[in-house]
Amino acid sequence: MCDTDRGELNVLQQELDWVLGEEVPRVFTQVMQVLKECCVHFPVPLCGSDTPIKQEKFIMSTAAHSTQDQVKCVVTITGDAITQADINMKAAKHQNQLHRTSVTPDSPWRIQQIQDAGNFLQLAIQFLQGHGCNNTFKTSSEILNVLGQLIKLLQKGRSSLLIPRKKTIDELLCSRNMKSLTPPLPGDIAVSFYLQAHKLVLAVYHLSSVGGTMKFESVQAECSIPWLSPVLVCFTTALHLTHQLRDKISVFSQFKDFTPDSCSVSTISC
Repeated sequence: MCDTDRGELNVLQQELDWVLGEEVPRVFTQVMQVLKECCVHFPVPLCGSDTPIKQEKFIMSTAAHSTQDQVKCVVTITGDAITQADINMKAAKHQNQLHRTSVTPDSPWRIQQIQDAGNFLQLAIQFLQGHGCNNTFKTSSEILNVLGQLIKLLQKGRSSLLIPRKKTIDELLCSRNMKSLTPPLPGDIAVSFYLQAHKLVLAVYHLSSVGGTMKFESVQAECSIPWLSPVLVCFTTALHLTHQLRDKISVFSQFKDFTPDSCSVSTISC
């Protein structure tokens, strides 16, 4: 190996040592601060925090341009569940009939998305505590493996709030939540509550048979949930920090397992 190649590898090794010893702990500390801030905004206590369970009341209504089907709802959310809701709706087939039903405190409607996001947030914090700030990393592959796992947890937590899991009409009709509504709705109407970005959405589905084929029409009511925006910002910020660090480390991973005395620049495959 020529002296020039050896010098380049020495510089790369020094830069990597600095990133692993200084940059990685600094970024992990930042990410931990962001995740702890995220816990503060959550409506339920996480990671042993003494944050009180939030209870908020909202009025949900259809979009102003909706003229056919109408649905209105006054909903109370306590923590990760709808503990009370008064739902009033008109379906296309039953225009002269107003359907009313309720979610009652003794049969709350659990919002699984909040539980999932909270679980992934706690897992990310626990993972970072076990593998992050106080760890000493020696190679780029070590830290890339840790970052990959952390990013997956953060992405799953964020996606839980952004993208509701799709359910079939049959799943909705047979769900425990539907069966707990008081009074029960007609068999051709299904409802669903879910989160989408910063909003809580109530979707009402009306089933009908056309030529022997089951079809459904839907109408939605929605309202903005204040705590969702800062929580999503925290997830996004944490992901941005980890992606930036991963990109920086990836530059060194092109020279995997290099040492000035064991390989030459010309023999390294990028």
